[in-house]
Amino acid sequence: MAILIGIHPVKEALVAGRPLDRVLVAKGAGGPKIQEIVDLCRQRKVTVRFEPREALDRNAGGNSNHQGIVAIGAEKEYEEFDNVVGSDLIIVLDGVEDPHNLGAILRSASAAGAGAVVIPERRAVGVTETVAKAAAGALEHMKIVRVTNIAQAIEKFKKSGYWIYGIDERGDRSYDNAGFDAKTVIVLGAEGNGLHDNVRKACDFLLRIPMSGPIPSLNVSVAAGIVMFDWKRQRGISE
Repeated sequence: MAILIGIHPVKEALVAGRPLDRVLVAKGAGGPKIQEIVDLCRQRKVTVRFEPREALDRNAGGNSNHQGIVAIGAEKEYEEFDNVVGSDLIIVLDGVEDPHNLGAILRSASAAGAGAVVIPERRAVGVTETVAKAAAGALEHMKIVRVTNIAQAIEKFKKSGYWIYGIDERGDRSYDNAGFDAKTVIVLGAEGNGLHDNVRKACDFLLRIPMSGPIPSLNVSVAAGIVMFDWKRQRGISE
């Protein structure tokens, strides 16, 4: 069972047609955004219950930052690997453990036009309610693939015609001069540790983000956003 908390995650789940068992609305909560969710529930035939705020706190696992909206439904299904091959941009995360970082990366990936985000099964965060909250609705519009081995997944992408760009502070090329290929995989490492050695060796190119201050690297979600949108710029993609 999945718990979604907050206005944006619940609204986007409804818009995307994700199966929801019920939506809880705090008694006394109102406004156009709440009403929009209630209307969407009626359109999707999703049960709406108006309950005391304390009940929403309990259903949200003690998280009171739910904005008066909590949804209960099925877990998000992970996508099959073969179903994302063909997208112009794939993001691969080598062991990101912070759910807020994963949520922020999903949000940026959706905005930049990535086709999917690939995460490992072990030693990394999966899709949780905190991830959904941090993604601010983008979770419902992004394919997520879970694999047993990141290096092996990279090799499979290579065989499908992708070029692999790892983001690493020791990279020999600046990200803004990458010359991204038509089929691009961008690989980012875990917070603090960066890319694992076998993953780094599997990359075709290692790109760095030049830093002016004494801090050698950026938060992984910030780095991801910078590089993804520069991929979009270099490829001449505009809305």
